[in-house]
Amino acid sequence: MTTPKLQPKEERDPTARAVQTVLEALDKLRFGAIQLTVHDGRLVQVDVTERHRYPN
Repeated sequence: MTTPKLQPKEERDPTARAVQTVLEALDKLRFGAIQLTVHDGRLVQVDVTERHRYPN
């Protein structure tokens, strides 16, 4: 009997990792935009643009 190799969590469930990445970006962002890049139906990149607002 052989012991199965352990895979990193992100390799076992890439969808959960992608969702967690987006949620973390949302949690940190007060003003700005989050852009998701998808290739072949899979999330491949998350870009976060943060805006800083100053009172007049």
